[in-house]
Amino acid sequence: MKFLSDGLASLLAAIAFYTCIPVPAWTLDFRWVARLAPLIGLGIGALLGLLDYTLQSVGMPILTRSAVVVVAWVAITGGLHLDGAMDTADGLAVTDPKRRLEVMVDSHTGAFGAIAAIALLLLKTVALSELLDWRWFLLPLVAGWGRWAQQVAIARYPYLKPTGKGAFHKAAIRSWQDVVPSLLMLLLLGLLPMFVFLNARWLGIGLLSGGAIALVVPAWFNRKLGGHTGDTYGAVVEWTEAFLLISLTAFQSHF
Repeated sequence: MKFLSDGLASLLAAIAFYTCIPVPAWTLDFRWVARLAPLIGLGIGALLGLLDYTLQSVGMPILTRSAVVVVAWVAITGGLHLDGAMDTADGLAVTDPKRRLEVMVDSHTGAFGAIAAIALLLLKTVALSELLDWRWFLLPLVAGWGRWAQQVAIARYPYLKPTGKGAFHKAAIRSWQDVVPSLLMLLLLGLLPMFVFLNARWLGIGLLSGGAIALVVPAWFNRKLGGHTGDTYGAVVEWTEAFLLISLTAFQSHF
């Protein structure tokens, strides 16, 4: 019973930390939420898939539907990851590497942060509008891979600040062994279209490319900054999701 109670405390804490979804009154344990991030991503994507299916059922056009889904995507997370992507963009715009972290801490959004947000929302909306089928299945996997990329950033690269929201993430994920369970979960789900949905093999191939994207995006930010912060963890999630959606449109066209 204690194992179940501890697991529920961690799961509810992860929902509370990564989303705006209200959770029941409970003693929350935030120590291990980073390990549950991909699972929370699957849940977020499932909610988005349900929303998308409902809007399709009432006849909403696909472009409008995609825009609503992307806005809901931001709303469910409270803009947590998008805010990190904006702060990271502002920091990277600074030519002096020593000042980048100072700029990222500043709560004011600069021009480059606004541009990054517009680019992300535009890319996600347009790419999603090009994906005509299997949206209920791909949305959970895209959100899941985005959060696995965050785990890669935590496990593989140094944390650049002594404190902050990302500090306890680093304590939760200390090696590659801590990210393997979520990797296996995402790989198995990604393989389903190739063996179960025989008319959607392109989807399985495309979703498996999420693993490569989830490795490249954290590495790029590490190269630019020499490590990661809580803000870059959010940026990693957002850009991995965007690039995976773009990748899926290419696989849909060629398979």
